[in-house]
Amino acid sequence: MQVRRLAAWAAVPLVATLGLAACGSGGDGGSGDSNPNATVSIQIGEPQHLIPTNTTETAGNQVLAGLFTPLVTYDAQNKPVEDQAESITSTDNTLWTIKLKDGYTFHNGEKVTSDSYINAWNYGAYAPNGQGAAYFFEKIAGYDDLQSTDPDGDGPQKAPTPKANTLTGLKKVDDLTFTVTLSAPYTDFKSMLGYNAFYPLPNAAFSSPGVIKDGFEDAIIGDGPFKMKGTWQHDAKIEVEKYDAFAGEKPKVAGVEFRIYQQLTAAYADVISDNLDVLPTIPTENLTSVTTDLGDRFQQSPMSSFQFVAFPTFDPNFAKPEVRKAISMAIDRDEIIKSVFKDSQQSARSFVSPVVSGYRDNTCGAACEFNPTKAKADYTAAGGPAKIEISYNGDGGHKDWVDATCNQLKTNLGVDCVGAAEPKFADLLDKVEKKTPVGMFRLGWVMDYPSMEDYLGPLYSTNGSSNYYGYSNPQFDALVKEGSAAATPEEAIKKYQAAEDILANDMPVIPLRFGQNNFGYSNKVKNVEMDLFQVVNLTKIEAVS
Repeated sequence: MQVRRLAAWAAVPLVATLGLAACGSGGDGGSGDSNPNATVSIQIGEPQHLIPTNTTETAGNQVLAGLFTPLVTYDAQNKPVEDQAESITSTDNTLWTIKLKDGYTFHNGEKVTSDSYINAWNYGAYAPNGQGAAYFFEKIAGYDDLQSTDPDGDGPQKAPTPKANTLTGLKKVDDLTFTVTLSAPYTDFKSMLGYNAFYPLPNAAFSSPGVIKDGFEDAIIGDGPFKMKGTWQHDAKIEVEKYDAFAGEKPKVAGVEFRIYQQLTAAYADVISDNLDVLPTIPTENLTSVTTDLGDRFQQSPMSSFQFVAFPTFDPNFAKPEVRKAISMAIDRDEIIKSVFKDSQQSARSFVSPVVSGYRDNTCGAACEFNPTKAKADYTAAGGPAKIEISYNGDGGHKDWVDATCNQLKTNLGVDCVGAAEPKFADLLDKVEKKTPVGMFRLGWVMDYPSMEDYLGPLYSTNGSSNYYGYSNPQFDALVKEGSAAATPEEAIKKYQAAEDILANDMPVIPLRFGQNNFGYSNKVKNVEMDLFQVVNLTKIEAVS
């Protein structure tokens, strides 16, 4: 089972402007003139990786957003629009033709060609390379032949060599054109191509065909508006500088220092004192004072995060939808957001985020409305367990809201409820993946690309990449599959919405909260924007003098 953009944290942010806009603007910061010769600094955590097909977390993705150019970006309605691609077309949603714009080069001067994409994608899909985002290529024909299974898990035996090392679905037409054949029709494939796993790599990345050169990741060569300055200074900083030969939109600053912090509170103090320019996430403990501390340099914008509590549906205690719905009705979401999150998030009563097309308000219906009287009656009638445990990761700031939820369940259902912390998010995932008894458990999700399918498929399909709760409904699976194969996005949405309606009846998870970007910046920058993926727009930000 692959882990996609599961979110470990709880504290993302304020409500107010949730809508369908692609990004939020920070407006003006400093009052001086723009200085194109200045650099800016942005807080990040230590990235896990910087190879595009191995980067599945937000810190690494923020750096890659400066170093690479995607095939597509997204407009104000979150529709994909060509960026480095000249065109992306298909008549059947199975055979796709991608034509590249001429003139793009990597930072070492190599031209960006069809081979740049084909080589990078083959590398990413080949199982022995162990790339964290390999599953993004599973829709391309031939993917299965690049996979192999370790016969004893993590035991002493090694997985056999796969049947093939390149995807049969990738074909070069000419230097600027290639085709992609999918194993089944997928109407959202163009939208999917905006994800960082689909960036190209130069020939200089490889020491031999399919083998990344040692040290390449620390001095990575991309094709974006910025190039690496020096090498990755682990646990300290990553510096990039403007790439003068960039063929796309030019940045308005000379460079960016991605400054790696161990504690958000330290970064918060630095942005207040103008020693750091952008802090993408305000620490929870500073939410009450942030408007005083930063004034209009504290900003909020839409984000795609979705927080929920999942049921182990294979556990007899939670096998009945009636039990799951009763627990949901016993939770006062609005009260927890007010008391714990200081009105900084939005109650979720649907299974997909408001930022994607096809979102409908309150698809969960009565099961997500706070109704303690009905909750207790239904829970008792369905024979719900006398004791409930809610497991969470202790490194994500979840204790307060889990405790508040348990207190509500004690009061409203008359059960014994406890919160159980696992030290790290990875520990929680290990346990739920192995179906270790942990009771109910919290999870969160940030979309990979704007599509209802990106919420429904991986989280609830029988073989979904992040379906840790064992939920399975053949009718749901069929509707998601029909949506993926639909002729148009509009037809796909109808199928996806029908699938979401099934979730409302089965309740494999309890929707709790939708998040938002909650960021701040110094007096030395302006035009600070963050997108739905919690990434600062590096071509908009300006330094002021």
